[in-house]
Amino acid sequence: MVDVLLGLQWGDEGKGKIVDYLAADYDIIARFQGGPNAGHTLYIEGKKVVLHTIPSGVFQPHCLNLIGNGVVIDPVTLKKEIEEIVALQPDLLERLFISQRAHLITPTHRALDAASEAAKGKEKIGSTLKGIGPAYMDKTGRNGLRVGDCLDGNDFEEKYGKLKQKHMELLKQYDYEVDIEGWENDFKEAVAFLSKLNIINAEYWLEANIKDGKKILAEGAQGSMLDIDFGTYPFVTSSNTIAAGVCNGLGIAPRYVGDVYGITKAYCTRVGSGPFPTELEDEVGEALRKAGNEFGATTGRPRRCGWIDLVALRYAVMLSGVNKLIMTKTDVLDSFSPLCAATSYKVNGQETKEMPYDLCSTEVDPHYEEFAGWEKPINECKTYEETPETFKKYCSFVEEYLGTEITYISNGTGRDQLLKKS
Repeated sequence: MVDVLLGLQWGDEGKGKIVDYLAADYDIIARFQGGPNAGHTLYIEGKKVVLHTIPSGVFQPHCLNLIGNGVVIDPVTLKKEIEEIVALQPDLLERLFISQRAHLITPTHRALDAASEAAKGKEKIGSTLKGIGPAYMDKTGRNGLRVGDCLDGNDFEEKYGKLKQKHMELLKQYDYEVDIEGWENDFKEAVAFLSKLNIINAEYWLEANIKDGKKILAEGAQGSMLDIDFGTYPFVTSSNTIAAGVCNGLGIAPRYVGDVYGITKAYCTRVGSGPFPTELEDEVGEALRKAGNEFGATTGRPRRCGWIDLVALRYAVMLSGVNKLIMTKTDVLDSFSPLCAATSYKVNGQETKEMPYDLCSTEVDPHYEEFAGWEKPINECKTYEETPETFKKYCSFVEEYLGTEITYISNGTGRDQLLKKS
Protein backbone atom coordinates (compact mmCIF):
# COMPACT_ATOMS: atom_id res chain seq x y z
CA MET A 1 0.00 0.00 0.00
CA VAL A 2 0.91 3.64 -0.46
CA ASP A 3 0.19 5.92 2.48
CA VAL A 4 0.01 9.66 1.93
CA LEU A 5 1.31 12.62 3.92
CA LEU A 6 0.29 16.16 3.02
CA GLY A 7 -0.21 19.64 4.46
CA LEU A 8 -3.72 20.84 5.28
CA GLN A 9 -3.15 24.59 5.35
CA TRP A 10 -1.16 26.98 3.13
CA GLY A 11 2.09 25.04 3.46
CA ASP A 12 4.82 25.30 6.09
CA GLU A 13 3.01 22.87 8.41
CA GLY A 14 6.19 20.96 9.36
CA LYS A 15 5.92 18.09 6.87
CA GLY A 16 9.68 17.47 6.65
CA LYS A 17 10.11 16.56 10.31
CA ILE A 18 7.04 14.29 10.27
CA VAL A 19 8.14 12.43 7.13
CA ASP A 20 11.61 11.98 8.61
CA TYR A 21 10.01 10.47 11.72
CA LEU A 22 7.51 8.24 9.92
CA ALA A 23 10.12 7.12 7.37
CA ALA A 24 11.51 4.68 9.93
CA ASP A 25 8.47 2.48 9.19
CA TYR A 26 8.61 2.79 5.37
CA ASP A 27 10.81 1.38 2.65
CA ILE A 28 10.27 4.14 0.07
CA ILE A 29 9.50 7.87 0.35
CA ALA A 30 8.14 9.40 -2.85
CA ARG A 31 7.56 13.08 -3.64
CA PHE A 32 4.50 13.38 -5.90
CA GLN A 33 4.12 17.09 -6.77
CA GLY A 34 5.54 20.58 -6.44
CA GLY A 35 9.04 21.82 -7.08
CA PRO A 36 11.93 23.60 -5.39
CA ASN A 37 9.49 26.05 -3.80
CA ALA A 38 9.08 23.36 -1.13
CA GLY A 39 11.11 23.91 2.02
CA HIS A 40 10.94 20.80 4.20
CA THR A 41 12.98 21.55 7.32
CA LEU A 42 14.68 18.81 9.35
CA TYR A 43 16.98 19.03 12.37
CA ILE A 44 19.61 16.30 12.12
CA GLU A 45 21.85 16.06 15.19
CA GLY A 46 21.06 19.70 15.93
CA LYS A 47 21.86 20.85 12.39
CA LYS A 48 19.11 22.52 10.36
CA VAL A 49 18.66 20.98 6.90
CA VAL A 50 16.14 22.31 4.35
CA LEU A 51 15.06 19.97 1.53
CA HIS A 52 13.59 21.48 -1.62
CA THR A 53 13.30 18.60 -4.09
CA ILE A 54 14.72 15.50 -2.43
CA PRO A 55 12.22 13.45 -0.36
CA SER A 56 12.43 13.79 3.41
CA GLY A 57 13.33 10.13 3.99
CA VAL A 58 16.88 10.75 2.87
CA PHE A 59 18.29 10.65 6.42
CA GLN A 60 16.81 7.22 7.13
CA PRO A 61 19.62 4.90 5.91
CA HIS A 62 17.26 2.08 4.87
CA CYS A 63 14.91 4.28 2.80
CA LEU A 64 14.83 4.58 -0.97
CA ASN A 65 13.73 8.02 -2.17
CA LEU A 66 11.83 8.80 -5.37
CA ILE A 67 11.22 12.13 -7.10
CA GLY A 68 8.00 11.38 -8.97
CA ASN A 69 6.73 12.47 -12.35
CA GLY A 70 4.42 15.09 -10.77
CA VAL A 71 7.43 17.08 -9.51
CA VAL A 72 9.08 19.83 -11.57
CA ILE A 73 12.87 19.81 -11.14
CA ASP A 74 15.36 22.64 -11.38
CA PRO A 75 18.60 20.77 -12.21
CA VAL A 76 20.74 23.55 -10.71
CA THR A 77 18.86 23.50 -7.40
CA LEU A 78 18.86 19.69 -7.30
CA LYS A 79 22.60 19.45 -7.98
CA LYS A 80 23.36 21.91 -5.18
CA GLU A 81 21.01 20.11 -2.80
CA ILE A 82 22.58 16.73 -3.57
CA GLU A 83 26.10 18.06 -3.00
CA GLU A 84 25.09 19.48 0.40
CA ILE A 85 23.36 16.29 1.53
CA VAL A 86 26.06 13.90 0.32
CA ALA A 87 28.36 15.60 2.83
CA LEU A 88 25.96 14.44 5.57
CA GLN A 89 24.65 11.25 3.96
CA PRO A 90 27.36 9.78 1.68
CA ASP A 91 25.16 6.99 0.25
CA LEU A 92 22.46 9.40 -0.97
CA LEU A 93 22.97 8.77 -4.70
CA GLU A 94 22.56 5.01 -4.24
CA ARG A 95 19.13 5.57 -2.67
CA LEU A 96 17.81 8.41 -4.85
CA PHE A 97 15.66 7.67 -7.92
CA ILE A 98 14.07 10.09 -10.38
CA SER A 99 11.13 9.54 -12.69
CA GLN A 100 12.07 10.06 -16.32
CA ARG A 101 8.66 11.72 -16.77
CA ALA A 102 9.34 14.57 -14.31
CA HIS A 103 9.52 17.95 -16.03
CA LEU A 104 12.47 20.34 -15.94
CA ILE A 105 12.65 23.99 -14.96
CA THR A 106 14.90 25.95 -17.34
CA PRO A 107 16.58 29.36 -16.91
CA THR A 108 13.93 30.96 -19.11
CA HIS A 109 11.17 29.51 -16.92
CA ARG A 110 12.68 31.43 -14.01
CA ALA A 111 12.85 34.59 -16.12
CA LEU A 112 9.22 34.21 -17.21
CA ASP A 113 8.15 33.71 -13.61
CA ALA A 114 9.82 36.96 -12.56
CA ALA A 115 8.50 38.87 -15.59
CA SER A 116 4.93 37.64 -15.09
CA GLU A 117 4.94 38.46 -11.38
CA ALA A 118 6.37 41.94 -12.00
CA ALA A 119 3.69 42.63 -14.62
CA LYS A 120 0.90 41.85 -12.14
CA GLY A 121 1.82 44.80 -9.92
CA LYS A 122 -0.46 44.93 -6.89
CA GLU A 123 -2.22 41.75 -8.06
CA LYS A 124 0.91 39.57 -7.80
CA ILE A 125 0.25 36.14 -6.29
CA GLY A 126 3.43 35.90 -4.23
CA SER A 127 5.32 33.47 -6.45
CA THR A 128 8.65 32.17 -5.17
CA LEU A 129 10.06 33.13 -8.62
CA LYS A 130 11.64 29.72 -9.12
CA GLY A 131 10.05 29.05 -12.51
CA ILE A 132 7.58 26.49 -11.23
CA GLY A 133 4.38 28.02 -12.65
CA PRO A 134 5.83 28.47 -16.17
CA ALA A 135 7.25 24.92 -16.09
CA TYR A 136 3.81 23.48 -15.27
CA MET A 137 2.30 25.67 -18.00
CA ASP A 138 4.68 24.17 -20.56
CA LYS A 139 3.86 20.71 -19.21
CA THR A 140 0.14 21.15 -19.80
CA GLY A 141 0.84 23.07 -23.02
CA ARG A 142 2.83 20.06 -24.28
CA ASN A 143 6.03 22.02 -24.77
CA GLY A 144 7.99 20.89 -21.72
CA LEU A 145 11.33 19.20 -21.28
CA ARG A 146 11.45 16.03 -19.20
CA VAL A 147 14.19 14.32 -17.25
CA GLY A 148 14.25 11.49 -19.79
CA ASP A 149 15.21 13.99 -22.50
CA CYS A 150 18.55 14.52 -20.72
CA LEU A 151 19.63 11.04 -21.74
CA ASP A 152 19.89 12.02 -25.41
CA GLY A 153 22.34 14.91 -25.67
CA ASN A 154 21.68 16.03 -29.26
CA ASP A 155 17.91 15.65 -29.00
CA PHE A 156 17.93 17.54 -25.70
CA GLU A 157 19.87 20.46 -27.17
CA GLU A 158 17.37 20.76 -30.02
CA LYS A 159 14.35 20.63 -27.73
CA TYR A 160 15.92 23.06 -25.30
CA GLY A 161 16.75 25.50 -28.11
CA LYS A 162 13.15 25.53 -29.37
CA LEU A 163 11.76 26.05 -25.88
CA LYS A 164 14.24 28.83 -25.14
CA GLN A 165 13.33 30.62 -28.39
CA LYS A 166 9.64 30.49 -27.51
CA HIS A 167 10.34 31.88 -24.04
CA MET A 168 12.56 34.70 -25.35
CA GLU A 169 9.73 35.88 -27.59
CA LEU A 170 7.41 35.94 -24.59
CA LEU A 171 9.97 37.89 -22.55
CA LYS A 172 10.07 40.54 -25.30
CA GLN A 173 6.31 40.99 -24.87
CA TYR A 174 6.86 41.56 -21.16
CA ASP A 175 9.66 44.03 -22.00
CA TYR A 176 11.75 42.15 -19.47
CA GLU A 177 15.51 41.87 -19.91
CA VAL A 178 17.55 39.15 -18.28
CA ASP A 179 21.01 37.63 -18.81
CA ILE A 180 19.88 34.10 -19.68
CA GLU A 181 23.36 33.15 -20.89
CA GLY A 182 24.65 33.86 -17.40
CA TRP A 183 22.35 31.12 -16.05
CA GLU A 184 22.81 28.64 -18.89
CA ASN A 185 26.29 27.43 -18.02
CA ASP A 186 25.13 26.30 -14.58
CA PHE A 187 21.99 24.78 -16.12
CA LYS A 188 23.83 22.72 -18.73
CA GLU A 189 26.39 21.54 -16.19
CA ALA A 190 23.55 20.50 -13.87
CA VAL A 191 21.72 18.68 -16.69
CA ALA A 192 24.88 16.67 -17.40
CA PHE A 193 25.07 15.82 -13.69
CA LEU A 194 21.37 14.89 -13.62
CA SER A 195 21.73 12.54 -16.59
CA LYS A 196 24.11 10.34 -14.58
CA LEU A 197 21.67 9.78 -11.69
CA ASN A 198 19.22 6.88 -11.26
CA ILE A 199 16.60 7.88 -13.86
CA ILE A 200 13.91 5.23 -14.01
CA ASN A 201 10.49 4.16 -15.32
CA ALA A 202 9.07 5.09 -11.93
CA GLU A 203 5.54 3.83 -12.43
CA TYR A 204 6.79 0.29 -13.21
CA TRP A 205 9.35 0.53 -10.39
CA LEU A 206 6.61 1.47 -7.92
CA GLU A 207 4.30 -1.28 -9.14
CA ALA A 208 7.03 -3.87 -8.63
CA ASN A 209 7.76 -2.59 -5.13
CA ILE A 210 4.07 -2.53 -4.20
CA LYS A 211 3.65 -6.13 -5.36
CA ASP A 212 6.78 -7.04 -3.41
CA GLY A 213 5.08 -5.79 -0.24
CA LYS A 214 7.21 -2.69 0.24
CA LYS A 215 5.75 0.11 2.38
CA ILE A 216 5.61 3.43 0.53
CA LEU A 217 4.90 6.92 1.83
CA ALA A 218 3.90 9.58 -0.70
CA GLU A 219 5.15 13.01 0.41
CA GLY A 220 3.31 16.16 -0.65
CA ALA A 221 4.58 19.72 -0.82
CA GLN A 222 2.90 23.08 -0.18
CA GLY A 223 -0.58 22.70 1.38
CA SER A 224 -4.15 21.72 0.56
CA MET A 225 -5.38 25.33 0.50
CA LEU A 226 -2.91 25.97 -2.34
CA ASP A 227 -4.35 23.21 -4.55
CA ILE A 228 -4.82 24.40 -8.14
CA ASP A 229 -8.45 23.22 -8.19
CA PHE A 230 -9.63 23.50 -4.59
CA GLY A 231 -7.39 26.15 -3.06
CA THR A 232 -7.86 29.91 -2.71
CA TYR A 233 -7.67 30.47 -6.47
CA PRO A 234 -5.91 32.30 -8.09
CA PHE A 235 -3.55 32.55 -5.11
CA VAL A 236 -2.57 28.89 -5.41
CA THR A 237 0.29 26.72 -6.62
CA SER A 238 0.37 24.99 -10.02
CA SER A 239 -0.27 21.39 -8.95
CA ASN A 240 -2.76 19.23 -7.08
CA THR A 241 -1.63 19.23 -3.45
CA ILE A 242 -4.45 17.01 -2.12
CA ALA A 243 -4.42 13.21 -1.89
CA ALA A 244 -5.89 12.83 -5.38
CA GLY A 245 -2.61 14.19 -6.76
CA VAL A 246 -0.77 11.08 -5.58
CA CYS A 247 -2.14 8.86 -8.33
CA ASN A 248 -1.18 11.02 -11.30
CA GLY A 249 1.91 12.39 -9.52
CA LEU A 250 3.41 8.91 -9.10
CA GLY A 251 1.54 6.75 -11.60
CA ILE A 252 -0.22 4.48 -9.12
CA ALA A 253 -3.81 3.23 -9.08
CA PRO A 254 -6.25 4.63 -6.46
CA ARG A 255 -6.79 1.15 -4.98
CA TYR A 256 -3.23 1.20 -3.66
CA VAL A 257 -3.78 4.31 -1.49
CA GLY A 258 -4.00 3.51 2.22
CA ASP A 259 -3.79 5.88 5.19
CA VAL A 260 -3.79 9.64 4.66
CA TYR A 261 -1.79 11.68 7.16
CA GLY A 262 -2.80 15.35 7.26
CA ILE A 263 -0.61 17.92 8.99
CA THR A 264 -1.82 21.16 10.56
CA LYS A 265 -0.18 23.68 12.81
CA ALA A 266 -1.91 24.49 16.10
CA TYR A 267 -2.44 27.93 14.55
CA CYS A 268 -2.33 29.20 10.96
CA THR A 269 0.25 30.83 8.66
CA ARG A 270 0.47 31.91 5.05
CA VAL A 271 3.34 33.21 2.90
CA GLY A 272 2.74 35.72 0.12
CA SER A 273 -0.53 37.15 -1.13
CA GLY A 274 -4.03 35.71 -0.99
CA PRO A 275 -7.01 35.46 1.37
CA PHE A 276 -6.43 34.48 4.99
CA PRO A 277 -9.68 34.75 7.01
CA THR A 278 -8.12 34.32 10.48
CA GLU A 279 -5.05 36.51 9.92
CA LEU A 280 -4.01 38.61 12.93
CA GLU A 281 -2.60 41.94 11.77
CA ASP A 282 -1.86 43.11 15.30
CA GLU A 283 0.55 42.53 18.16
CA VAL A 284 -0.81 38.99 18.68
CA GLY A 285 0.01 38.08 15.07
CA GLU A 286 3.48 39.56 15.46
CA ALA A 287 3.98 37.63 18.70
CA LEU A 288 2.99 34.39 16.93
CA ARG A 289 5.49 35.14 14.16
CA LYS A 290 8.32 35.67 16.63
CA ALA A 291 7.42 32.72 18.88
CA GLY A 292 7.12 30.36 15.90
CA ASN A 293 10.08 31.80 13.96
CA GLU A 294 7.69 32.12 11.04
CA PHE A 295 9.92 32.93 8.11
CA GLY A 296 9.87 30.92 4.87
CA ALA A 297 12.41 28.07 4.70
CA THR A 298 12.79 28.64 0.94
CA THR A 299 12.31 32.40 0.56
CA GLY A 300 13.00 33.79 4.04
CA ARG A 301 9.84 35.88 3.73
CA PRO A 302 7.94 36.60 6.98
CA ARG A 303 4.79 34.50 7.22
CA ARG A 304 1.41 35.99 7.96
CA CYS A 305 0.02 34.50 11.17
CA GLY A 306 -3.40 33.89 12.67
CA TRP A 307 -5.58 31.55 14.71
CA ILE A 308 -6.40 28.05 13.51
CA ASP A 309 -9.16 28.02 10.89
CA LEU A 310 -11.29 24.92 11.48
CA VAL A 311 -13.64 25.72 8.58
CA ALA A 312 -10.75 25.58 6.11
CA LEU A 313 -9.20 22.65 7.95
CA ARG A 314 -12.35 20.52 7.80
CA TYR A 315 -12.60 21.32 4.07
CA ALA A 316 -9.03 20.06 3.55
CA VAL A 317 -9.65 16.93 5.65
CA MET A 318 -12.75 16.19 3.56
CA LEU A 319 -10.99 16.65 0.21
CA SER A 320 -8.23 14.16 1.02
CA GLY A 321 -10.06 11.72 3.30
CA VAL A 322 -7.59 12.34 6.12
CA ASN A 323 -7.82 9.62 8.76
CA LYS A 324 -4.64 10.42 10.71
CA LEU A 325 -4.27 14.02 11.86
CA ILE A 326 -0.94 15.45 13.03
CA MET A 327 -0.73 18.77 14.88
CA THR A 328 2.59 20.64 14.87
CA LYS A 329 4.14 23.66 16.64
CA THR A 330 1.93 23.30 19.69
CA ASP A 331 4.78 24.63 21.83
CA VAL A 332 4.54 28.00 20.04
CA LEU A 333 1.22 28.64 21.81
CA ASP A 334 2.67 28.10 25.31
CA SER A 335 2.55 31.79 26.22
CA PHE A 336 -0.80 32.65 24.60
CA SER A 337 -4.08 32.85 26.52
CA PRO A 338 -6.82 32.89 25.56
CA LEU A 339 -6.51 30.92 22.31
CA CYS A 340 -9.04 31.14 19.50
CA ALA A 341 -10.29 28.78 16.80
CA ALA A 342 -12.52 29.81 13.89
CA THR A 343 -15.58 27.54 13.80
CA SER A 344 -17.75 29.29 11.19
CA TYR A 345 -17.79 32.18 8.73
CA LYS A 346 -20.34 34.90 8.27
CA VAL A 347 -20.68 35.45 4.51
CA ASN A 348 -23.16 37.99 3.12
CA GLY A 349 -24.89 38.04 6.49
CA GLN A 350 -25.30 34.25 6.62
CA GLU A 351 -23.39 31.92 8.93
CA THR A 352 -21.77 28.94 7.23
CA LYS A 353 -19.30 26.16 7.97
CA GLU A 354 -18.59 25.62 4.26
CA MET A 355 -15.65 27.05 2.32
CA PRO A 356 -16.91 29.78 -0.07
CA TYR A 357 -16.23 29.32 -3.78
CA ASP A 358 -14.18 32.52 -3.99
CA LEU A 359 -12.52 33.84 -0.86
CA CYS A 360 -10.81 36.61 -2.84
CA SER A 361 -13.96 38.60 -3.61
CA THR A 362 -16.07 37.39 -0.68
CA GLU A 363 -16.00 39.24 2.62
CA VAL A 364 -15.61 36.67 5.37
CA ASP A 365 -16.10 37.35 9.07
CA PRO A 366 -14.85 34.39 11.16
CA HIS A 367 -16.65 33.36 14.35
CA TYR A 368 -14.30 32.15 17.09
CA GLU A 369 -14.42 29.79 20.05
CA GLU A 370 -12.09 30.75 22.91
CA PHE A 371 -9.89 28.38 24.92
CA ALA A 372 -7.73 28.85 27.98
CA GLY A 373 -3.99 28.53 27.45
CA TRP A 374 -1.92 25.78 29.05
CA GLU A 375 -0.07 26.09 32.32
CA LYS A 376 3.32 24.64 31.41
CA PRO A 377 5.63 24.37 28.39
CA ILE A 378 4.40 21.62 26.09
CA ASN A 379 7.95 20.79 25.02
CA GLU A 380 8.67 19.49 28.53
CA CYS A 381 6.07 16.75 28.10
CA LYS A 382 7.32 13.29 27.16
CA THR A 383 3.88 11.75 26.61
CA TYR A 384 0.43 13.04 25.69
CA GLU A 385 -0.82 12.01 29.12
CA GLU A 386 1.59 14.53 30.70
CA THR A 387 0.11 17.49 28.80
CA PRO A 388 -2.15 19.96 30.67
CA GLU A 389 -5.92 19.42 30.71
CA THR A 390 -6.41 22.74 28.91
CA PHE A 391 -4.25 21.43 26.07
CA LYS A 392 -6.19 18.16 25.93
CA LYS A 393 -9.43 20.16 25.76
CA TYR A 394 -8.10 22.14 22.79
CA CYS A 395 -7.08 18.94 20.98
CA SER A 396 -10.40 17.21 21.73
CA PHE A 397 -12.35 20.14 20.33
CA VAL A 398 -10.32 20.08 17.11
CA GLU A 399 -10.87 16.31 16.75
CA GLU A 400 -14.61 16.56 17.32
CA TYR A 401 -15.00 19.44 14.88
CA LEU A 402 -13.00 17.73 12.14
CA GLY A 403 -14.39 14.25 12.74
CA THR A 404 -10.95 12.67 12.74
CA GLU A 405 -8.47 11.75 15.48
CA ILE A 406 -5.11 13.36 16.17
CA THR A 407 -2.43 10.68 15.88
CA TYR A 408 0.72 12.66 16.67
CA ILE A 409 1.52 16.02 18.26
CA SER A 410 4.79 17.82 17.60
CA ASN A 411 5.92 19.74 20.67
CA GLY A 412 9.27 21.12 19.52
CA THR A 413 11.74 21.28 16.65
CA GLY A 414 13.76 18.24 17.75
CA ARG A 415 13.59 15.05 15.74
CA ASP A 416 12.33 13.16 18.82
CA GLN A 417 9.86 15.81 20.02
CA LEU A 418 6.71 14.04 18.89
CA LEU A 419 3.95 12.76 21.17
CA LYS A 420 1.87 9.79 20.07
CA LYS A 421 -1.77 10.40 20.95
CA SER A 422 -3.74 7.57 19.37
